[in-house]
Amino acid sequence: MLDISSSVSLFENAGHVIPGGVNSPVRAFKAVGGTPIFIKSANGAYIFDENDNKYIELINSWGPMILGHAHPLITEAVSKAIQNSLSFGAPTAREVEIAELIVSMIPSFEKVRMVNSGTEATMSAIRLARGYTKRDKVIKFEGCYHGHGDSFLIAAGSGAITMGEPNSPGVTKGTAKDTLTAPYNNLEAVEELVNANKDEIAAIILEPVAGNMGCVLPKVGFLEGLRKVCDQHGIILIFDEVMTGFRLAKGGAQEVFNIEPDLTCLGKIIGGGMPVGAYGGKKEIMDFVSPSGPVYQAGTLSGNPVAMAAGFTMLSYLNEHPEVYQNLESKTLTLKKGFETNLEKLGLDYSINQIGSMISIFFTNEKVENFEDAQKSNMDLFKNYFHEMLNRGIYLAPSQYETLFLSDALTDKDLNDIISANFESLKAIH
Repeated sequence: MLDISSSVSLFENAGHVIPGGVNSPVRAFKAVGGTPIFIKSANGAYIFDENDNKYIELINSWGPMILGHAHPLITEAVSKAIQNSLSFGAPTAREVEIAELIVSMIPSFEKVRMVNSGTEATMSAIRLARGYTKRDKVIKFEGCYHGHGDSFLIAAGSGAITMGEPNSPGVTKGTAKDTLTAPYNNLEAVEELVNANKDEIAAIILEPVAGNMGCVLPKVGFLEGLRKVCDQHGIILIFDEVMTGFRLAKGGAQEVFNIEPDLTCLGKIIGGGMPVGAYGGKKEIMDFVSPSGPVYQAGTLSGNPVAMAAGFTMLSYLNEHPEVYQNLESKTLTLKKGFETNLEKLGLDYSINQIGSMISIFFTNEKVENFEDAQKSNMDLFKNYFHEMLNRGIYLAPSQYETLFLSDALTDKDLNDIISANFESLKAIH
């Protein structure tokens, strides 16, 4: 067993001054049990905890560390930027440069607005869609996570045309009545919602590849069907690419599936992992944002020079080195093949979803195409698997409902070590 005494002590102290001892709920390990690991440093494909235990990690700050931790080009860019102050609250040349770069890399972008997080991006995009269409209601999908904005913390109603209910205290029923929910990958349910709320729906928002119910891919025709429904009814189609943007391809999931949304939300990857986000899309919609238009959104730290320096360096590298995506795909397929071999050898029920450098193992013999399917996974088996992997030096997302993200820093030896640990862990819990 690993010595995690420092993490145990820190978590106990944290509980006295931080709600739940953590600053984001998934970090508390409630889904898997045990004490969360407190991280001291990271480099490349590895993280180190407060007891100096080393782990190969497959989270990468929930996606943005595509090149691995503490990449020298990005750390150098940040070091240079901080010499000129951390924030100005005024325009900078780098904001313009990174905006031009984003617009050149994502075909659906004509204009982009910088914000400070993925949550802020999705909240702003929904407000913009409502302001532009002069409609109030939005459709979201069960199992898709768009941050902690009130409009997104809505549980499904009892039927396809039933309004949702707040699933967090503090979210009003008035907010909930304007959020409609549908099962992911169910186009018929969306069409039913649209027909039952004719000329009332401002936007449909979704993760084009879901990452918050585990990795779940869109079925053939699903995204195309949503695009058609939105075009027919004057609805704004919003892709939440906080996870998939610049990870699956230079142009994100929309490039992979050849579907152009009206608006797109981006997250930490455009800051090289620093707190940052953005939303953007068609010029006629984006020009509705203040000061060009009537929809207000602002932020003192938006486009701050340190995050912009990190993000511009990251995106420039990805733009100039498209081979990164082929490398990531190859590494992820190696893991997938190794996992499949291990699971079959041990006779365990499983379903693996993978696209690019995103991958999830579900302990069920059924296909996982939506949140209801994901919930059929054997959660007790996952909990045990998580801790067995952790004790073997492999750091996974502490939830069945979170996709894994690979970095280009992983070596062949790392991949072999992960596959070996996977076998031994599965064998131990079988």
